[in-house]
This record gives sequence, structure tokens and C-alpha cells, in this order.
Amino acid sequence: MGEKPEILLVTILRLVAAASFLAVGVIWTAAADTIVRAADYDAYWLWAGVRARPELASAKTIYLLQAEIGPDDSGEIRLKAQGATEPGPHPQALWLVYRVRSINWTPAIFAAVKRRLAEWRAKSDKVIGVQIDFDAATRGLTTYAAFLAELRQTLPADCALGVSGLMDWASQATPEDIDRLGRSVDEVVFQTYRGRATVDHIDDYLARVGRVHTPFRLGLAEGAVWSPPETLACHPYFRGYVVFLRNPPQ
Repeated sequence: MGEKPEILLVTILRLVAAASFLAVGVIWTAAADTIVRAADYDAYWLWAGVRARPELASAKTIYLLQAEIGPDDSGEIRLKAQGATEPGPHPQALWLVYRVRSINWTPAIFAAVKRRLAEWRAKSDKVIGVQIDFDAATRGLTTYAAFLAELRQTLPADCALGVSGLMDWASQATPEDIDRLGRSVDEVVFQTYRGRATVDHIDDYLARVGRVHTPFRLGLAEGAVWSPPETLACHPYFRGYVVFLRNPPQ
């Protein structure tokens, strides 16, 4: 006997959906919703003003804010120290993070970032590299890639270069744009959140991450609702999660 029309239609729709996911190389299956708890992870963004907490002591990796780089009131690009301003020893692997509002850097800015790296490395042998936190528009990734290539040339060969990235990059950028970034960076951390919440329709974005051929992590907001895709660990370039820490409510 044949299937009923409505059952047959549902079956066809499911097959079409599965084929769409396979086209980008991975099928994403979301687990039950959970709240992002820092204690469940081992890598964190540590921004200015976040108080010490037990999770930091057991962390494997910390992305440590150093400064903001952008135009001042006169329009001149300047580096303004923020976050952990004093280099010191740390048991965790460290990325030195720069919040960037403009990539029109002067030679002095490039030199300042390199000098800061040397100051930290003189105090700690745990410094992995430098991460740039810049919200580049997807249509501007070619320009951003050129900037990163220039920065890569100024850093020591044993210093990794990473960037935080928007989920739009994974879903809307061309494979060529993503690959161009990958020629200069060692890691991309895609931010799955805006503000304090996971972006709407996050599964639609994650389905496109299958096109990425650069090592990447997913950035989560502490306290946000998150549905981890069960098959994410199968992605050959997935390296884990980074949690953006916040001060707990008083």
C-alpha cells in the first residue's frame, strides 16, 4: 500500500532539508536548550571590570583584553589601554585581545601591539598570540584580510593571530573570503550572541559553518540559552568554545 499524501509530503520535506545540510558538509542536530554556565567550559574572554572568580583558576585558555584601538575625538587612531594592563605570570594559555573600532592603523599602532606582546612574553611563557576583535562587515572582508596580512607580518613567527568573527561571515561570506582570512589567521572565534542573548535562528547560521576551512571556536555569552549541535565535534576544524564572562548579579 502507498503512503498517505500528507505523510509522503513530510518525508520529502525532511529529505530535502537533509540534502541542504549535506551540501555544506555537515548535518546539525541541536541538543536540548541549556543555559551557558562558565563552570562547564574551560576558555573565557576576560574583559575589563570582570571580577576574579573560581572558574578562572581552572581555565585552560583566557582571552585577555588589552586595549581599545580607534579614533579619538579628533579622529586620530589611538590605543587606549583597558583590561589587564600589567603583564604578569599566568598558568593559563593567553591570547592578548584588542577591541578594534578602526583598522586604519598607523605604524605606531602596529609597533605598540608588537611591543606589548614582547612585554607580556618577558613575564609569561603562556602567551599564545594576539586576537583582534573587530566587527568587520561581511562585504568588507577583503579589506580586513589585507589588514590582517599586514599585522601578521609585524608579529613574531611563533605568535598566533586570531580574530573574533560575526556569524554573518559563516553564512553570507563567499568561501574565497573565508579562505583569504585563513591565510593570515590561525583561529576564528565566531560570536553566537548579540548583547546577552544567542542570536535568533542560530541553527541556520551553524548549518553554514560547514564551509569554513580555518580552525574555529564558537563564542558563547554567559547566561544565554544555547542548544549545542550534537554533531559539532565532528567538524574537522572545530576547536571548542569560548565564554564571554560577566559579573554575576549581586
